[in-house]
Amino acid sequence: METRDLGSTGHESTVATFGAIALNWLEQEGANQMVELVLDRGVNHVDVAPTYGDAERKLGPKLRQHREEIYLGCKTQERDYDGARRKLERSLDRLGVDHIDLYQVHGLEYEAELEEITGDDGALAAFRDAKEEGLIGDIGLTSHGNPQLILDAMDRIDDLATVMFPLNPVVAAKGDDDHDYEAVLERAEEEGIGTLGIKAFAKGSWPSTEELPEADRPYANWYEPVDTPDEIRERFDFAASQGLSTVVTPGDPKLVAMVLDAATRYDGMAESEQRSLVEEARHDDSPVPEQLHH
Repeated sequence: METRDLGSTGHESTVATFGAIALNWLEQEGANQMVELVLDRGVNHVDVAPTYGDAERKLGPKLRQHREEIYLGCKTQERDYDGARRKLERSLDRLGVDHIDLYQVHGLEYEAELEEITGDDGALAAFRDAKEEGLIGDIGLTSHGNPQLILDAMDRIDDLATVMFPLNPVVAAKGDDDHDYEAVLERAEEEGIGTLGIKAFAKGSWPSTEELPEADRPYANWYEPVDTPDEIRERFDFAASQGLSTVVTPGDPKLVAMVLDAATRYDGMAESEQRSLVEEARHDDSPVPEQLHH
């Protein structure tokens, strides 16, 4: 599988990153098999979070067995020093490792959060102390909120190594400031910041719960995904062709193998095909940013 520089971190990530939230929906044996499948396909970057149910615990056994093969990303939604430190230590314990390669501010949505995170008693101070202690490596940030907020974070956090944000044809077709993740991608490239694309496979928001109760949804994703091999491959090729460092696999385990197949076969996408996909999605409802805010 193709690898790309993860910004200036010195790590080359595979063009697909395994989103380990998928493990939450599996029993331990199934989780072990999925991690082995991911590694067999050559993936070397895995992303997890304490908010993904039991995913950290279920990742742990195979992570520890294959620790040297995996660049491990984790994150926290805590915004203050003490909370971020507690969550980091909890994640290290649940994963059963002594080091996380990429520790990220998870789900930045509001300027007030950025103020708190970057304050004297904010989460970033805890991140930096943990880095000095060797508990974490690189510092990153994830958001599916306003792209300008991500740009503001880039301005204020001079040791920011990566950003994770949505990128798909639906978002690309909107062309307004609320969906201008292309500007984030361009700035990241200029500043040597690695980029992780999420929601590449989002087709749109789920119908309302009145139309389709959550229990009847066929996938665990927060959004309605594309789900045929051809659609998955189109979406993967589109996302990987935008210049991202790596594309994160979707949250439902039933979709992961198709994405791994697409990533293995990835060979670029003609600009005309990219434009066609964007045009087809021009009138679709975007699943980000508003509907996925937590």
